[in-house]
Amino acid sequence: MSATSDVIGARLPRREDDRLVRGAGCYVGDLRIEGCLDAVFVRSEAAHGVLRGVDLDAARALPRVAAAWAYADLPFLPDVPPMMDPDSVRGRPWPPLATDRVRYAGQPVAIVVGDDRYVAEDARDAVRADIDPLPVLLDPTDAAGSDVQLFPGSGNVAAEKEFGDPIDGAVWEQATVVVEASYRQQLLAHTYMENRAILVRPEDDGGLTVWVSHQAPHRLRRDIAGGFGLREEQVHVIVPDVGGAFGGKSETWPEYFVVVAAARRLGRPVRWLEDRAEALTGPPHGRGQNQRVRMAADADGRILAYELHIDADVGGYPHTGSFVPMATSMMATGAYAIPQVHVRTRAVVTNTAPTAPYRGAGRPEAASAIERTVDLLAHRLGRDPGEVRRRNFIWPDAFPYDTPTGFTYDSGDYAKALEVALNELDYDGWRAEQARRAAVGEPPIGIGLCTYVERSGAGEEFGAVEACADGSFVALSGCCSTGQGHETSFPQVVAAVLGVEPQRVRLIERDTAIIPQGIGSFASRSMQTGGAALHRAAGRLIDAARQRIAERWAVPVAEVTYEAGVLTAGERSASMADVAAGGVLRADETYAPPEAFPFGAYGAVVEVDPELGKVSVLRLVAVDDYGVVVNPLIVDGQGRGSTVQGIGQALYEDVRYDSDGLVETRSLLDYLVPTISELPPTRFAETCTPNPNTPLGAKGAGEAGCIGAPPAIVNAVADALGLRERDALQMPLTPYTCWSAAR
Repeated sequence: MSATSDVIGARLPRREDDRLVRGAGCYVGDLRIEGCLDAVFVRSEAAHGVLRGVDLDAARALPRVAAAWAYADLPFLPDVPPMMDPDSVRGRPWPPLATDRVRYAGQPVAIVVGDDRYVAEDARDAVRADIDPLPVLLDPTDAAGSDVQLFPGSGNVAAEKEFGDPIDGAVWEQATVVVEASYRQQLLAHTYMENRAILVRPEDDGGLTVWVSHQAPHRLRRDIAGGFGLREEQVHVIVPDVGGAFGGKSETWPEYFVVVAAARRLGRPVRWLEDRAEALTGPPHGRGQNQRVRMAADADGRILAYELHIDADVGGYPHTGSFVPMATSMMATGAYAIPQVHVRTRAVVTNTAPTAPYRGAGRPEAASAIERTVDLLAHRLGRDPGEVRRRNFIWPDAFPYDTPTGFTYDSGDYAKALEVALNELDYDGWRAEQARRAAVGEPPIGIGLCTYVERSGAGEEFGAVEACADGSFVALSGCCSTGQGHETSFPQVVAAVLGVEPQRVRLIERDTAIIPQGIGSFASRSMQTGGAALHRAAGRLIDAARQRIAERWAVPVAEVTYEAGVLTAGERSASMADVAAGGVLRADETYAPPEAFPFGAYGAVVEVDPELGKVSVLRLVAVDDYGVVVNPLIVDGQGRGSTVQGIGQALYEDVRYDSDGLVETRSLLDYLVPTISELPPTRFAETCTPNPNTPLGAKGAGEAGCIGAPPAIVNAVADALGLRERDALQMPLTPYTCWSAAR
């Protein structure tokens, strides 16, 4: 069954916004649980060192302090489990509280629990940790070759992999042009509105109820149960409203295990609310890659070979971020048909805070590397960068297309997206203005492009639809909204299949006691995977209702028709509510569609003051193709939000460490994020290439701006400055960076 209803594509306002904008949402920090204590963490002030001891006596002596514990007091604490790649963590255990060594500034060394947060923070300040400093490694390339080992006997390269075959030297020697460059993807903070938060209440039966700001509640339930020897059904995980996640709340963080242990030991509820300083200095960070590229082409600009070497900073422990550079590797070729490709990736431990997926999770890093290099190639050949892109695109008749790195792209029309972007940007007009300014000596402008492909969706997802006797329907999903608007868009999918008004469908998710299984929301998978599961479940619900009515009326199933909530056979009819009144009427579905590959094209126009290095973005155009869009209003919001974050990476954001490994950006006065005042005139447009592998036709949406905006802006600045070499132009494009590159 296909979703033909006009409900698909309707710009329905988000249901959840009514309560959220009125301040009526309920986050972990809003919960009022009787007898709840507050926890804070004592954190290492050294980036690397031997932990000699933790003196907790002064903290324990303060009134209204319930507990103060180091690892020695909680030796049963389980190690933090790896998120995806168990091989990279072997020989590199991550204790929730530091044991013999600290490996990044901000690593928890003790927990203090008090009657309220103020008491706990006072007690925290009374704790003294004795740490003998060790040499600090901050750069992943340096760390990979260093004699200093963060985990003695295991080395600093946690994972290493190659994709494609090494490229013969003759290719580089015989090519008309070969360009080389080095790029740095700086470390970023996730900067959610609501930081990480968890509240754990021990139950009388030995189980736990856990309220947590999270993206994958069933995974967290599994990890807590496994770590503490409980059955999964003894751990009830509830995700209330979430103030953003961006990949940083998919994981099981060390603090979660310590709060669980504290609640069980004290027999009382314990809550931890991360503050902004903790969020900026400790894990998770995003990005963090050193990239070295080489590209060969013929005189016409046709790419012959592409080589990418990645040294990825996964921080002090590789448990949450080592698979991200592998995702970069597999997306290395972007939108281009390149005959020879070789990628080598190393995930390297350093003395920075551990990295994790950050909005885009590997795809922005890949797009930045190849898109900056394609622009460099065009500049070196004296050709238009749009023309070089068109010459190398994978064309629509080539799909499904197997990339040299192991993905199978499902569908796409990359040239069409670029054409729309150039038209929306007024590309020719800005080129004329660029020439005019150069002729009269006015401040230079530059035009930058990016065409990207991203991967969306992974694994299976659970969905169920139940008809109720009052005429309403309940949709249940294993996804976990952290702001994506599921309460609105998922009912649209179900309503479209059932042919009823979306208001008759309500969604339940984010509660492991009600939803039997689920993977969660990340990797732009919610609509593509979870929405598709609900689409199929709604179709199965109709089939189940037809079967029940056929049995009730003693007619063949083939004679029972369904339309708009009513079943008919001959002269008789019954509503779904009538059928549901005879007993539970529900259909469950677990669905695992193939990964999809959304794509798009971005264009940016910038002005650069060569004397001050200041960059002003004059115009930004974003053209995205997500397949079938269920709710364009929601997708527009996702696009705007991710584009703002992309602008942030390009121009402002950077987690900076001093030479001792201490974070210098400890507040939002130091870590700059764009506000509405910094947003340029922006135009959003779409093309539509339906996903051929699901009945809904949707591909993932929500991360594209982080992928497309940064290289478009960087390419525009390089164009404005007329740079032949691009290594000096690294994000963020601060005035000093641009001023230096211009010289």
